[in-house]
Formats: sequence, C-alpha cells, structure tokens
Amino acid sequence: MILGLVFSAWVFAGYSGKASAGSHDASSTGFGLSRHLEVSVNYHQIEHSHKTPHKANRYVRHHAQHHSRTHSEAPHFVVGPSLISRNALSGGPGRYRWRNQIVTTIFWVGERSGGHNPVPNLRSSWDRYWSYNYGGYDNPDAGERRNFIPIKFVPRQNPFYCALPYNDVEGGRTKYEASRVIPWFKQAFVRNGQTVLKDRWIAVRHGDRVCYAQWEDCGPFRTDDWRYVFGDERPRPNLNQGAGLDVSPAVRDYLGLGVKDACDWKFVEYREVPSGPWAVYGDNNTFVIQRRQGNEQFAGR
Repeated sequence: MILGLVFSAWVFAGYSGKASAGSHDASSTGFGLSRHLEVSVNYHQIEHSHKTPHKANRYVRHHAQHHSRTHSEAPHFVVGPSLISRNALSGGPGRYRWRNQIVTTIFWVGERSGGHNPVPNLRSSWDRYWSYNYGGYDNPDAGERRNFIPIKFVPRQNPFYCALPYNDVEGGRTKYEASRVIPWFKQAFVRNGQTVLKDRWIAVRHGDRVCYAQWEDCGPFRTDDWRYVFGDERPRPNLNQGAGLDVSPAVRDYLGLGVKDACDWKFVEYREVPSGPWAVYGDNNTFVIQRRQGNEQFAGR
C-alpha cells in the first residue's frame, strides 16, 4: 500500500507540472502523504498572469471513513521540550525572526477551476465554506479591484490573508508534533482537533514596504513543513522555485508583487501590527473584533 502511495505521489508530481501536498505528520521522508491528499498545481493562463500553484485535488475524502485510526480520548500531540531553536525566535521588535528571500506566489478565495487547476478553491484547510464566509470570489484582476478589495462586494473576512506550508490538524485531530513545534501552542490550545494557526498575523516585507496579513490556509504545495515554518530551514524544493509563501491579491497589490517575487516574512503578535488597510475588514480580523467589543462596551454604559 505504501508503495502504491509513493507511486501515486510520483505520478502527480510528474504530470503536467503537478505536485502533491498532504496533511501529514512530519517524518524523515519530508514528503506529505495521507488519506486526505491535497494536490498543488501550476495554474498560469494568459488572461490571469498572476495565477499560481494551488491545491487542486482533495484526494479520496471519503476514504478517511474506511481508513481512519482508532479514536481515543487522549489528544494526539506531545507535551515535551520545544523543537524550535533559539534562532527561530530571535531578532526584530518581537520574538520571531525574519525568513528572508522566500519566493512568494499569489492565491485567492474562490479560484476557478480550469487549466491545471481542476478543483475551485472554495474551501481552505480550516474552513469548509471559506468562499461563502469570505463573501464571494476574491477576483485578482486589477480592473476588478479597488482599495485592496473586490469592487463587487465587501469581504466578510480580512482580504489580507496568506498561506504557509503547515497544518497542525489532520483527520480531525491535532498533529503529533504540534505542541512542540508551534511556539504559541500552549497559550492558544483549546481542544484536540482545533487549529491554533488560523488567523495568526504575519509581516511580509518587499523592498521598503511591509504588509500585514492573517494566516488562513496551508500551502504552497505542502502542509507538513514545520521545520521551515517554525524552524531554521528553507522551504522544501518544489515545482515553483521553492515557493514558501502564498499571499492574497490585497497583499500583492500593497507590496507591488509580481508573479514569483522574493519576500521576507515573520510571525508577529497582534500588538505589533500597526494600523493600515489590513485593519479595516473582516469578522475574523482582530482589529475589527476589538472595535466591535469596544463599541458594545461603550453602548452598554
């Protein structure tokens, strides 16, 4: 069976420039294979020059029912010494360091199927109804956008979003290594199977401009590369020049990014995020939540 999975992954990687990314506990192989396999592909058409690799095939979602592990009450994560080096948490105004010169690609909510992207991007790794909850198609075309949002609707979630190649949840359970590799795990953990990554803030730097975005999906290509996301390693090689960060059209427009420009990025705490266009929209936006809570408290006086 393992041989069959490896062969399948090889076929995906070799066919039409496709590569696979699965939600998988980190292993010595460094390659994600799981019953919930996501395929990232190159989707680059003439009319949409900014379209980039994206998850394309939710592999045998119903197989999870036939191959699920025995459930127990004990959470599937490890409590023990952190595996993150001091270097990964040092530097800058906060405790997180910059990851420099990371190839950055563009993705968006509701990406249509077509070309090398057979499945529309209607859901994220953590939100089955991402496109609906966002409010619609986050059209990346410059002529269909104004002030960093689509002209046809006001997003119900922060249009400044990103994806990084790690998911802390697999098959409805918290991953084995998550408690030791995610720096804020103990502070953010609520229950087994609930992500502690969604909505976290990052800073993205390109040239002399810095943009801020919230983590809303996993990719590009992988969902198991914690050694890069939280550690000192570079992104694993992939079909898109080693891309290690996906950003939304709003981030692209603010930074003036091309198709595969190199950016620097780092995690930031909410208190470190300055006001800006990333603080305006979204029910998941920490700034919006804080403003609403403040208004409710004022109204209750």
